[in-house]
Amino acid sequence: MTTPPVVCVLGPTASGKTALALELHSRGDVDLISVDSAMVYRGMDIGTAKPEPEVLAAHPHALVDIRDPETVYSVADFVADAQRLVDHSREAGRVPVLVGGTMLYFKRLFEGLAELPAADEAVRSAIEDDAAREGWPAMHAALERVDPMAARRIAPHDQQRIQRALEVFRLTGRPITALQRQAGGPDWPRIDVALVEEDRVDLHARIGDRFDAMMAAGFEDEVRALLARTGVHRALPSLRAVGYRQVAAWLDGECSREQAIADAKTATRRLAKRQYTWLRSMPGLTLMSPHDRDLARRVSAQIDENLSK
Repeated sequence: MTTPPVVCVLGPTASGKTALALELHSRGDVDLISVDSAMVYRGMDIGTAKPEPEVLAAHPHALVDIRDPETVYSVADFVADAQRLVDHSREAGRVPVLVGGTMLYFKRLFEGLAELPAADEAVRSAIEDDAAREGWPAMHAALERVDPMAARRIAPHDQQRIQRALEVFRLTGRPITALQRQAGGPDWPRIDVALVEEDRVDLHARIGDRFDAMMAAGFEDEVRALLARTGVHRALPSLRAVGYRQVAAWLDGECSREQAIADAKTATRRLAKRQYTWLRSMPGLTLMSPHDRDLARRVSAQIDENLSK
């Protein structure tokens, strides 16, 4: 028997990734590893569509509920944790299944982390001052002039990533994408499955229905409880997650409840679009329909074929 492959289940939000992961876990030789930048935080359950506690008890997911929301969990943290968990799983003869929709985590795990400079408060403050004068769309335009590839990848309103890309350029004189291309990821045999919804209208409808269900389940109270915590504020990565950001704005009196819900649904649809863009840039993916009733069986057959080589 060969060392087990690494299975990666990718896809946009609301595409059925968790359901597939749970079916694969029923094989009995599978370890589930979450690839979700919001599910890492405790107390962020409804808005992240985190599996219910009884589901997690029956189908444990590593890297879920491992940080408090007032802390920061970086891409580098994820890569280090995921590599350790994958290696441990494979050494035990089990199949690690990485499942989630944080495409940047997958990309950096696949390709490795670049040797990027540490954060520089003086440079960050200068970028924030420029943004205060000119606006973040202007900063995105500035990024496009020095690193067109990064600008295409980063949304004009993604302040954190615009700031980081500009910071790296100002510190090194080189585009962040050029530095990232120098990195190399682990040499694991992989089965990469992307759940792709052909009917975007159907996907958008599910996104809207799911957010309505989140609100009915008490998402407002979840966000209110987070904001009441000492050390939690809206500038943290946890509270910038889609849905949380919009509901927090409503609770702070910046918009109406109706506007917050509409904004959250729009932001989620935009997230799905960005996730599709990431998927198109990733080579070697096996595209599968989330509506395929034989989906788990097909992926399981690929695992068995790999193990028999």
